[in-house]
Amino acid sequence: MVSQGAAGRGARTVRAEVALKTVAADSRSPERTRRVLEQALVFAGASFVAVYTPDDDRERLLRLVESAGVPRTVYGLRESYPRDGHSPAAEAYRARRPVWLGPEDLADGADARRMASRDVHLAALPVSDGTGGCLLAVSESPDGFGPEERDCLELVAGAVACPARAAVEQGEELRGTAFALAMDTGRVEVGDAILDLFGLTREEFDGRVETLLGLTVPEDLPSLMSVVEADHMTIGERELEFRVLQPTGPPRWLRLRGRLLPGGEGRPARLVGTVADASSPRSGITDVARVQRLAATLATAGPVRDVSPAVVAALRVPLRADRIALAELENGRLVVPVLDPPEAEAWPELWQTEWRTEWPDAPVRAMPTPAAALREGRAQIWPAGTALEPALAEVGPGGLAVLPLPAGGRMAGACLIGWDTPHDFGPDERTLLTASAGLVGQALTRAHAFDAEHELVGMLQRQLLPRRLPQLPGAVAVARYLPATAGLEVGGDWYDVIPLPDNQVALVIGDVQGHSTAAATLMGQMRTALRAYAAEGHPPDVVVSHANRLLLELETDLFATCAYVQVDMEAGTAWCVRAGHPPPVLRYPDGSTDIAETEGGPPLGVLTQAEFPMTPLRLQPGTVVALTTDGLVETAQCDIDTGLRRLAHALAVSDPSHLGLVADALLANAPRSDDVALLLMRYDGMAVRPLREGWTVWRVPEAARHARRFTRRTLLAWGVRPDVMDPALLVVSELVTNALVHTDGRVRLDLTLINHRLRIAVTDSSPRTPVKPTSLGWEATGGRGILLVEAMAESWGTVPVSGGKQVWCELQLDG
Repeated sequence: MVSQGAAGRGARTVRAEVALKTVAADSRSPERTRRVLEQALVFAGASFVAVYTPDDDRERLLRLVESAGVPRTVYGLRESYPRDGHSPAAEAYRARRPVWLGPEDLADGADARRMASRDVHLAALPVSDGTGGCLLAVSESPDGFGPEERDCLELVAGAVACPARAAVEQGEELRGTAFALAMDTGRVEVGDAILDLFGLTREEFDGRVETLLGLTVPEDLPSLMSVVEADHMTIGERELEFRVLQPTGPPRWLRLRGRLLPGGEGRPARLVGTVADASSPRSGITDVARVQRLAATLATAGPVRDVSPAVVAALRVPLRADRIALAELENGRLVVPVLDPPEAEAWPELWQTEWRTEWPDAPVRAMPTPAAALREGRAQIWPAGTALEPALAEVGPGGLAVLPLPAGGRMAGACLIGWDTPHDFGPDERTLLTASAGLVGQALTRAHAFDAEHELVGMLQRQLLPRRLPQLPGAVAVARYLPATAGLEVGGDWYDVIPLPDNQVALVIGDVQGHSTAAATLMGQMRTALRAYAAEGHPPDVVVSHANRLLLELETDLFATCAYVQVDMEAGTAWCVRAGHPPPVLRYPDGSTDIAETEGGPPLGVLTQAEFPMTPLRLQPGTVVALTTDGLVETAQCDIDTGLRRLAHALAVSDPSHLGLVADALLANAPRSDDVALLLMRYDGMAVRPLREGWTVWRVPEAARHARRFTRRTLLAWGVRPDVMDPALLVVSELVTNALVHTDGRVRLDLTLINHRLRIAVTDSSPRTPVKPTSLGWEATGGRGILLVEAMAESWGTVPVSGGKQVWCELQLDG
C-alpha cells in the first residue's frame, strides 16, 4: 500500500508520468520492464498487467513476455493469442488502438469459463516501442478503468520496452556463465565459464548446441532436450540439473536456468540463461542428494507460492515425469493449486468440466486412489496399464505415483506424479518419493502458517497507518509507504502527523525491528503512545522519553527507532528529537540541502535512563523537511551516510511545488529489501498569524470580574467592537468560575484571535473533564455553566495537558 497523504487525486496522471520517467531512465536494468508494469498497479488500479509481443511469422502468435500482479490464470488469460483471432489483445494489436471491455463484454468471450473472477474489466493497448506488441491490464474495481486510469495505462504502454529487445537480443558480448541459443539454427553463444565447465576451449568449440549436448550423460539428455526445445518452453524461467562427462572421475553436475524470448522482425526466438557448477553439494548417491537439496530449498521457502516451484523442480525434472499436481486437503476436499505443466490441455478434461473451477476442487471420495493413499498414509505406485478412476487415468497412463503429504500427525494433502510412457519404479526411486513426501507436507504446513501471518500483518499494517494526513496551517505534508518484496513484506515502519494546539504540528517517523505480526502490533502501540503523549502537551524530549519507558515496560524483545520533529507554524521554528533514527534532511528555498546535525539518543526500548536531547531547527518559508526510515537510505551495498547524501541530492534537484511528485520520484528506484516509509512536509508559513494573550487568574473573590476585565481590554486592543463582546465575556466568566470552584492550584486564561474567530481556553491542574448535566431542576443552584458555554460557542471541548486539562471554546466575532 502506498499512502497518498495529502496529494490530490487529480495529479495522479502527472505523478505516473514522473514515476515512469524515473523508472524508464534505467534502460540497462533487467527489471526495467517489470518496474514499468508495476506502475500500472499503483496508478491505474490494475490487479494484473502484462506485455505480449508478436513472434515469427510462421506461428503468427502474440506471446506473453512479462507480467506483474496476481497470476494471469485467475482471469483466464492465456500465454499466447493468435494474431488473427478475436481476442482483445489481437484486436488492439491489429487496429493499433485501445480496447476497453467490461464484465458484460467479457462474459460473451471464449475465455469466460476460464475466469475465476467474472466481475472484472479488461484493457488492451498497443505499445509504442516498435515491436508491435500490446499491453493487457485487468481491474477488479467496480468502476473499471476511469478516464484518469486510462491515461495512466496509456503512459505505461508508451514507456514499455519489451524484454525481447534486451541485451542478449541486441548482440552484446556474453561473459561468464551466460548463453544464448538461437532456436531456428541451433547456434549457441556461450561465455568462457561455460566452456570451462564442459572442458572445452574457445578454439575447440564450433558454436553448435549439439556439440555441448554430446558431452552430457545420455540418461540426462531427454530432460535436457525438454528444456532446450522451444515447443516445450513457457514464459518464465526454467531450471534443470544435468551431468556432463569428464575425462576422469564421475560426471560433473551442472545447473541450467533458461528463459525463452520470442523472436520477431527477422530475429529468431532465443533461449537465454546461465549454466553454473552444481556439483559441490551433490554426494555420490543421487537420490540422497536430491532429498538434501529439496530439504534445503523447502527450508528457505516462505509462502505457498515458493513451495510449489521447489517441489516441481525437485521431483518432476529429475524423475523425467510428464506432469505433477500438488493437491491440498481442506475440509475433506482436494484443492489443486499447483499443476505442471500449467496448460489445461495437458490434464484430463474431467478436471475442467465436472468441478467448479478450472482445476480440481472435489471431495476426496470422488477420487478413491488418492483417498486410499491418504487413509493409509503411505505412497501408492500404479504402473502402466493399471485400471484407475477416470479422473486419474489420463494423469499417468505410463505410471502414476500418489504421495500422501504428512505433517504434524495429519495429512496435508497429496502429490500426484504421472508419466505418459511406461515407467519403471526402482527401489531407490520409491525411497526418494517417500522421503520427499514428508518434506513437502511439512513445508506446506509451514507455508500456510506463513501466509496466514502475512495476511494478519498486512491487515494490521493497513489499519494502523494513517488513512490520510491532516490539513496543516501554513504547510503541506505527504507520506508514502512501500513494503519489502521479500519475507512477510510488511513490518514495523510507520509515520504520523499530529496537529497540536496553538498551530503546533508534530511529525513522527519510526521503525520497529523485524517483519512480523509482533513488529506490526508494536508499531501500532508506539504510534498510539506517541500521539497520546504529544496530545498531553509534553515537549518533544518528554514525549520520546515516555515512549521509551512504555516500550521497556512492555517487556518485548523488539526495539524501535524514531524521529520526532515538533514545528511551530507561526514562528517557523522546530525541535527535533532522534532515538537511533536517521536525521531529517532539509531542502531550502534556494535548492540547497542539509542533513540536519541533530543530537540523538539510543533506540527506544534499550536503556532505562536514556536521554533524548532536543535540537533546534530553523525553517524558512519554502523549506521541505524529509523524514525517512533506513530502508530508503541503507542497503547491503550502500551505507546510511551515502544514502542520506543521495536523498539530499534527489531533493535538491526536485520541484517542491508538487510535493506528491517529489515523494513518488524518491521512491521510484528505492531498494525493496526492507520496508520504506517517507514523510515530507513543505513549510510555507502562515499568511495570517493569530493574536495571543494570556493571564494567570488570581484566586480572589472577584476573580471572575478580573478575568472579564482582562478579556475586555484585550479585545479592545485587538480592535473588536464592544457590542460583540458580550458572548465572550459570559463564556470567560463561566469557564473561570468552574475552574476556581471545582479545582485547586493554578488557573490560566488564554485568548487567541484569528480571522474574527476567538478561541478561549482555561487551563487548570485537575484531570477531571467537566460533565454536561442531562437535566436540571428549577431548584438546582449549579450545573448551568457548561450549558451556557455550549449555547454561546460554535464548538467546545477539553484536551489533556501536562498535569491537568484545558477547557476551550471558539466563538465567531462579527466585528
